[in-house]
Amino acid sequence: MLIDSGSLQVADAPLARQSSAASGEPSLSAAAEALWRRRLATKRRACTHIGGNYLLRYLDVKGAVRFFALCVFLSIVITTADTSATPRGAAAGVSATPPVIVVGFLGGFVKHDNPVHSEVQLAARLRKEYPAGVDVETFESYRGAKARQKILELLDADHDGTLSVEEKQDARVILYGHSWGASEIITLARKLKKDGIPVLLTIQVDSVSKIGQNDEVIPTNVAQAANFYQPNGIVHGEREIRPADPAHTRIIGNFRFDYKTSPYTCNEYPWFDRILAKRHTQIECDPKVWDQVESLIRSNIILAGSPSEFTVNK
Repeated sequence: MLIDSGSLQVADAPLARQSSAASGEPSLSAAAEALWRRRLATKRRACTHIGGNYLLRYLDVKGAVRFFALCVFLSIVITTADTSATPRGAAAGVSATPPVIVVGFLGGFVKHDNPVHSEVQLAARLRKEYPAGVDVETFESYRGAKARQKILELLDADHDGTLSVEEKQDARVILYGHSWGASEIITLARKLKKDGIPVLLTIQVDSVSKIGQNDEVIPTNVAQAANFYQPNGIVHGEREIRPADPAHTRIIGNFRFDYKTSPYTCNEYPWFDRILAKRHTQIECDPKVWDQVESLIRSNIILAGSPSEFTVNK
């Protein structure tokens, strides 16, 4: 879905960083100015990457230009706000804030580092492109407690063993998963809610709930949620997710895929997946699905505006 940038004027966006007419002094220090420029350059490169992918996928030049313009506009606004709020130590290069945290869960009993699976491949791409400022982790579907502990450690910027209100508010957490792993991210989001930690985005791919779990209702600490599913076979995903409170959570969509007539292409998967969960496996290795998952994650990384400057590898 394309967001129309309408009458947004990108050229007028940097007003917040212009010099103060009353004092004659710049609104940001020289160090903060340099930091502003570095952060904005990083976000613009990422906007170019996403806009280019949109153009190649949909062959819509006008749409790609609008998408890029809106992305740059939001990047300027967010970068200005982040830099204005950055402490002097951080502007000088000393970061006391947590990274954007991306956590993926695999389905079934699949190991967290199994390179055959799309969840692991996506994590590897994100780590390569964002070597600093973004922490990407993957876990088995039954390792929710371990994932929660890792998130708490990453948010503990001053390493005092407890999270302050400010450290919780600084959280920028993205969760994604497949099958039991997709259900686990909603369970984890609920636990993070009890911890007072917000979640930027959850993405469920053919979510299958475990006994005692509810993967349909998205808790109020989640800002946005997306659901990709296929309805066929013995094992199939949750058809519709809904917010516990629409005022707090936006459902991006429930996106259906159908593999009844599609040839099986997951040739590196075990034979029993092909027999017992053919369609359920196909959505996990479908690049069209994971391209969309990746685009959602990347756009949220950009708009999150990591407080510590993240770098992007070309």
